[in-house]
Amino acid sequence: MSLPDKAFPVSWDQFHRDARALAWRLAGLNREFKAIVCITRGGLVPAAIISRELNIRLIETVCVASYHDYSSQGEMNLLKGIAPELSVNGGEGVLVIDDLTDTGKTALEVRALLPKAHFACVYAKPTGVPTIDTFITEVSQDTWIYFPWDMGFTYQEPIAKGHRG
Repeated sequence: MSLPDKAFPVSWDQFHRDARALAWRLAGLNREFKAIVCITRGGLVPAAIISRELNIRLIETVCVASYHDYSSQGEMNLLKGIAPELSVNGGEGVLVIDDLTDTGKTALEVRALLPKAHFACVYAKPTGVPTIDTFITEVSQDTWIYFPWDMGFTYQEPIAKGHRG
């Protein structure tokens, strides 16, 4: 596994703040969302936070796997679709949540199922930005985001020590 050029570790506290910021941004749209569809697995945590903040009780999952080696995405595979009642009228009134849009392939796969849904992510990379409607933080394409559910506590080298400039 080759290491990414840039690392962006996210703590639980930071992720919670960023997910709440996404909820604030979505609330500012003054739209009524009847349901959340979270893209698993990454969308589970932000969907829980956003459903609380926006008081949305109906939560569904769509399970899309992209088989990869943690440095590149591979073929998309729909493991579980969406309840038919949420697909009515192209998913109008549905909020689709994920943690990150990287290449945008996952969002495009789900958008084909729910073309009128509103797509929101906590984090976005430039290639994925055109595939979603709302996000909070953009990071460069060569940044690897380390989510809190993927990490343990370890020592971090100072940035200056590993700087290649």
